[in-house]
Amino acid sequence: MHSIPHPQVIMKRSQKENIIKKIFFAFSFTSIVILGLIVFSLFQEGLPIFKKVSVAGFIFGMEWYPTYDPPSFGIFPLIVGSFIVTCVATIIAVPMGVLAAVYIAEVAPPAMKEIFKTLIELLAGLPSVVLGFFGMVIVAPWLQDTFDLPTGLNIVNAALILALMAIPTIASISEDALYSVPREFKEASYALGATKLETITQVTIPAALSGISTGVILGMARVMGETMVVLMVAGGSAALPRSIFDSVRPLPASIAAEMGEAPFGGDHYHALFATGIVLFLLTFLFSLISDYIANKYKEVGSGTL
Repeated sequence: MHSIPHPQVIMKRSQKENIIKKIFFAFSFTSIVILGLIVFSLFQEGLPIFKKVSVAGFIFGMEWYPTYDPPSFGIFPLIVGSFIVTCVATIIAVPMGVLAAVYIAEVAPPAMKEIFKTLIELLAGLPSVVLGFFGMVIVAPWLQDTFDLPTGLNIVNAALILALMAIPTIASISEDALYSVPREFKEASYALGATKLETITQVTIPAALSGISTGVILGMARVMGETMVVLMVAGGSAALPRSIFDSVRPLPASIAAEMGEAPFGGDHYHALFATGIVLFLLTFLFSLISDYIANKYKEVGSGTL
């Protein structure tokens, strides 16, 4: 028979659990406070620009000439540039990342699994500036020569490099989601006569959709907020693109390129912080939409099973 723990032992365990809970709460609360201070500073420095230009004029303005006299503070071309680069990178990264995860988790032999996992981890560890140099030195001349373009620094170049950055995140988290699917589900599918391909497409992936969508969310969040790559390979043109081979200047690139030149406390300075507010709100909206989609996928996966 098992002995009943002494009351003092139970009390000590309870005290330790309370201490651990308080430590976790302190760290969580500190993170929330820091985030709140960052958001407060962002709005404090960005809102003064709206005394010079309306919110609608700032967001939907077609000209970004903050150093002209008079200046123009229209960031709509920057928003469009961010949106297009993110969409093209998503189209490239999501299929490659998810299919890589399916291959590693369900198809590859053990030796190949280790090789591919190592390569993906290595790709995830590459600094963004190194990938930016790769885009400038290798990808840009190839695009320029292959498609007879004025410049290889454009949307396609930026999207390709950003997709390389997002693939490891999508693949790693999707792989974990696929591994978390109970083995009984697969065995039941095989027992009913399903092939391996049918089991993967109709059982495993639907059951892991919630985790896969989480990987996609995190991968695209990195794409949306990436600065160095788009600063180096997107071209830097603050104008509306007419094709995917045109140069653009996404929001993060504009902030990074101009903050060092903006006089402290000036209109240009406040306009860049307001651009940061727009980027923050877009990222927040993107996260809400993605979270909603992830929950819907979770319901669909549960219903399928």
